[in-house]
Amino acid sequence: MKITTFDPIIVSPKAEDLIAVFEALGFVKSHAPVTATSIGDVTSIRMKHENGYHVDIADVKAIPEDRVYIRINVDNFDEAYDILLKHGYKNKMGENKSLESKSSKAATMISPSGSVIALVQHIK
Repeated sequence: MKITTFDPIIVSPKAEDLIAVFEALGFVKSHAPVTATSIGDVTSIRMKHENGYHVDIADVKAIPEDRVYIRINVDNFDEAYDILLKHGYKNKMGENKSLESKSSKAATMISPSGSVIALVQHIK
């Protein structure tokens, strides 16, 4: 399994406010795909800094406050998922469930101590 992206993702009901902060820090929007989910469409804004840093901001109106996750994109979702399970992580959506679209497969994994990983495999 290969990790293809590793960066923070901030899930927020006030994404525009966060985007403004990161733009003031020198980040620029690079793309913003929209994914249909059970809580409505979610726009994920990818922001890049000239020094090579990245931050993703997910616009999710259905939550009350910001949440910070680590996003890990991998080339083999099932292998990464199994590794996290072996280390005590639980799938927020329930065992063996994932959010699948025509371009990705994803699950939110929570450690026993509460850290959160957004695990994603982009489908080519």
